[in-house]
Amino acid sequence: MPLDSKPRLLDQVRDRLRLRHYSYRTEQQYVAWIRRFILFHGKQHPRSMGAAQVEAFLNDLAVRQKVSASTQNQALAALLFLYKEVLKQDLPWLRHLVHAKKPRRLPAVLTVEETRAVLAQLEGVYWLIGHLLYGSGLRLMECLRLRVQDLDFDYGQILVRDGKGGEDRVTMLPRMLVGPLQAHLSAVRERHRVALLQNYGGVELPDAIARKYSGAAQEWRWQYVFPAAQPTVDPRSGVRRRHHIYEDSVQRHMKTALRRAGIERPASCHTLRHCFATHLLERGYDIRTVQELLGHKDVSTTQLYTHVMRKGASGVVSPADPPASASNLRG
Repeated sequence: MPLDSKPRLLDQVRDRLRLRHYSYRTEQQYVAWIRRFILFHGKQHPRSMGAAQVEAFLNDLAVRQKVSASTQNQALAALLFLYKEVLKQDLPWLRHLVHAKKPRRLPAVLTVEETRAVLAQLEGVYWLIGHLLYGSGLRLMECLRLRVQDLDFDYGQILVRDGKGGEDRVTMLPRMLVGPLQAHLSAVRERHRVALLQNYGGVELPDAIARKYSGAAQEWRWQYVFPAAQPTVDPRSGVRRRHHIYEDSVQRHMKTALRRAGIERPASCHTLRHCFATHLLERGYDIRTVQELLGHKDVSTTQLYTHVMRKGASGVVSPADPPASASNLRG
């Protein structure tokens, strides 16, 4: 494949991804995987390749590079998008490619005491983010992408828009965060007022909203709850505007908080979501309720948390331990 023609194909991939409203992160990942696929096969054009070349690439990822099943599946998804959406080749072999099977692993969970110790080490905006991850069960990016209008203080709930799988859901807003969040938003609103005066007060919007309401990007209700300190240039549009706090920054503060709290077990920002689910189940809440709050499509995903509860999935007492009283046994 000639070097001067490669950018044209990748530009087609970018255009198609944006037309289908894929996120910028997904766009970067898909383009990177397609580029690696082309380079792996000596810069051949994908039109001249088929199932054998795709399988050889995926096998090399698994065998030689030892990537995880989820990483291998992401590479496959990028190549399927290339052939189906860009090259318009709905070939029979596409339907027979097998996705790598992900190992079913138990989530890492901290105790209530450990969780509180970690959260106590966070400060400022990161204290708020950490408590939302734990108190509402949000994924990190769901939290960082919250808009002002997504917080419902009257009903004590949060609307999570376009979560994993493109689904919306509602989860709880912890009462203990109402005051701190309102104080935080008051400061953010003042920064937004100043930003408007300096002509960078806009924010990225879903494509349909941006087209229909030209001034919505400057409206307060559409602003991020956790905006970055400085404006940045949007890599797609080239517009200078306010983005949300980057996830890397939150992850660094979480890593520091874990170290200061003396937690040596593997944990991350996502661990707080696991703690949310597990601690609710330990309190006796119905698993279906927890499933809805987490946004899981299948209850079997939520059931994984029953295996890491303090009393186990069924409260069974080991025969090596003294018998538990009848009141302590779960029905």
